[in-house]
Amino acid sequence: GDTDRQVLDYIVSRYGEFVLLKPRLSEKTYILWGAPIALFVVGGLALVVYARRRAGKPTGKPLSDEEEARLAELLNPPDS
Repeated sequence: GDTDRQVLDYIVSRYGEFVLLKPRLSEKTYILWGAPIALFVVGGLALVVYARRRAGKPTGKPLSDEEEARLAELLNPPDS
């Protein structure tokens, strides 16, 4: 004979706000509600930091002496 509100209040008092599909916004649930937003922001910042660090690093290996000579030959052709 209890109302829906009374049943919800009993369950919340016994097990806490975390058992509800949509927990009420209160001082106790700020972390619960803010966690997805905080994780999204932290993930975005991690991606930005990773991309900036990766952009500054050279890829590949240094040219050999033969490759450097060939590159210089291609970039500076002899005058005709």
